[in-house]
Amino acid sequence: MGIILGKKLDLKALTALVIGSMIGAGVFSLPQNMAAIASPAAVTLGWAITGFGMVCLALTFQELIVNKPEVTGGVFGYAQAGFGDLCGFFSAWGYWLSAAVANVSYLVIVFSTLGLFFDTSSLTLFGNGNTLLSIGLSSILIWLVHTLVLRGVQTAAIVNYVTTIAKLIPIIIFIVAALIAFKWHTFTFDFSGRQIANEPSLFDQVKQTMLITVWVFIGVEGAVVVSSRAKNRKDVGRATILGLLTCLFLYVSVTLLAMGVVSTPELAKYPNPSTAKILEALIGKTGVVIIGAGLIISVCGAYLSWTLLATETPYSAAKEGMFPKCFAETNSNGAPTRSLWLTSSVVQLCLIFMYLIGGGYDDLLTIASEMILVPYLLVGSYLLKLSYSELSSTRVRIISTLATVYGVWLLYASGLHHLLLAALLYLPGIAFYIYAKREAGQPAFEGRNRILLALVIAAGMVAVYLLVQGVTL
Repeated sequence: MGIILGKKLDLKALTALVIGSMIGAGVFSLPQNMAAIASPAAVTLGWAITGFGMVCLALTFQELIVNKPEVTGGVFGYAQAGFGDLCGFFSAWGYWLSAAVANVSYLVIVFSTLGLFFDTSSLTLFGNGNTLLSIGLSSILIWLVHTLVLRGVQTAAIVNYVTTIAKLIPIIIFIVAALIAFKWHTFTFDFSGRQIANEPSLFDQVKQTMLITVWVFIGVEGAVVVSSRAKNRKDVGRATILGLLTCLFLYVSVTLLAMGVVSTPELAKYPNPSTAKILEALIGKTGVVIIGAGLIISVCGAYLSWTLLATETPYSAAKEGMFPKCFAETNSNGAPTRSLWLTSSVVQLCLIFMYLIGGGYDDLLTIASEMILVPYLLVGSYLLKLSYSELSSTRVRIISTLATVYGVWLLYASGLHHLLLAALLYLPGIAFYIYAKREAGQPAFEGRNRILLALVIAAGMVAVYLLVQGVTL
């Protein structure tokens, strides 16, 4: 197929991983999600600002890949190199745990979508993806993907490449159909949002759109996470840029073209996935089937991508001494077996946990998702730090400053109180870190590591207090 050279990943495989990680279910609901909170003018501005921020972040990855080739631990390696072992560990632990917890939501979406086709008023087979049948089939899917990855990351990358191409087809069909049906007067109707509830200002509308766009680019770091498996390290930076620009184009096209097919006030009332109803109006019932199939393929592909990224995290961290050595073990296919078993087992446990507690799992997902944004801030901060020393240049300083500011914005926009509560999820991982340091015969906490540990523990104590006080997530 040409995406694997020897046992390494080439540009196409890396780009597919980036795109596959970013595009899940969200793109199919973007039109309604955006129309419900913002006008076409605000949405356009929101995408422009977000796109600029993400490009700065992608350029930061590229600069570090080119200028710090000795750092092989991916996004966590940069945190370790810039701010110490414990910071690198927390970055890796948070990223891995967030990916594992979030993977359950992909399984829920797959089977809730099947429910749209097979459930009836008298028989609920899949429901909202949380019926016993859905849980059973989700469990089978977990271990099927587990078996696939055991055959090697390269084999899984081929499957990911195919699913990425497949998931792009319905999106492109939607874009073409919407482009043909696009009407300028529909797009400009209520262009500034006067008919939105409470008539928010344009600034408030833009801010609201960016609370959505925070999440649709999660996964842009996909190629960086598996950079140790790249045939050419320069391809990692190229794949990041290509993947980002591709997704940005698709997101903007789906959102803005939809607003030119259906007026924003009407679009805001559509059920999700809103792209299905729009395409149905344009080409008939076939449109619902296309979007439904595309959604399932897209989410399954995203699940595979995130399983790869989650599995690679303890593996890469173990090679850098941040996780116990056993997680660096691989089988004859080069698959990180211990890391994969840990990841699949945690996803399975989270799936059962979700089934038992129902809506409470959404709170855990919200908190854990915050942890995946922390590495973005640390990467920008690391390059900013380097820009005042060995990589001193105006260009690098500007890029790193903008990336750092955007990283701060991501955490702020997604809820700082969630990050505070996430401290509770960092604490169990300390046992892994202590064990890894004992294996290496090194002290676990000294110097700035002690300060960081104290801050995380203090944040955890505050989080417990907030929970006792009944804080609302």
